[in-house]
Amino acid sequence: MSILERAFGWRARTGMSVTFWGVRGSIACSGPDYVRYGGNTSCVEVEAGMHRVIFDAGTGLRPLGLKLVAQQTKTVDIFLSHTHFDHVCGWPFFAPAYDKGTRINLWSGHLHGSGLTTRSVMMRLMEAPLFPVAEDVFQADISYRDLDAQATLVPAPGLTLTAAPLNHPNGATGYRLTFGSRSLVYASDHEHQGTEPLPSLLKLAQGADLLIYDATYSPEAYPAHAGWGHSTWEEGLRLAIRAKARALALFHHEPSHTDDMLAKLENTAKRAGAKHGIKVFAAREGVTVRV
Repeated sequence: MSILERAFGWRARTGMSVTFWGVRGSIACSGPDYVRYGGNTSCVEVEAGMHRVIFDAGTGLRPLGLKLVAQQTKTVDIFLSHTHFDHVCGWPFFAPAYDKGTRINLWSGHLHGSGLTTRSVMMRLMEAPLFPVAEDVFQADISYRDLDAQATLVPAPGLTLTAAPLNHPNGATGYRLTFGSRSLVYASDHEHQGTEPLPSLLKLAQGADLLIYDATYSPEAYPAHAGWGHSTWEEGLRLAIRAKARALALFHHEPSHTDDMLAKLENTAKRAGAKHGIKVFAAREGVTVRV
């Protein structure tokens, strides 16, 4: 039983679990002030039955990849919220990509209609003089796929993924993953507009068991960063209330937020969520949540 299962009384009813491998935004951070919540950038693993889905490929993708190789996982779907560097910089270090027996589907939805493709953007990460080896060093069967930001698809039997556009510079995509009777929403890198949630995101989050939301800034710090493409825990809770989501995970932590700062923010958000019957917690690297 995980820490959050004990705290919240959750149980694995359909075999879907969520593990946070990277919870930071913008840039990875390390040191004694970042031990409890972690310093790797965005990467979330979802196990749904026998299938593995990964959201984003930040620095947290590297340790996740080592685990997947050790477990001999041979099929993986990775869905990128977008291709800003902190969300893709773990890709060249993803060990399964170097395994000839592995199949990887790498998806993104924010490039649709831009003239760019998932493959062309990801290949740039491994072009000279930015990286010492080219993409052809990979041995896995890799399929780069572009999807419409409002698409619905079935990555594996019994697993449904629905996409929706988010409000972020250069575009971003949110995802809803449904398996059996359970669902989760991944909405990293999104900026609220006014006090009303984005209609497409509100629809995506409706009735979700878990909403993972961009809470980069404190409500007090947000005004100085308006237009940067990020949000706050207050807006995440507002969305969760409107959508009738069961739980809210605060995600994409600002790199200057230390463990003590995040703990204080988390406690404030928890108390606010409890008034509405919503479990609120700040995502921590290495923690698994059963959904």
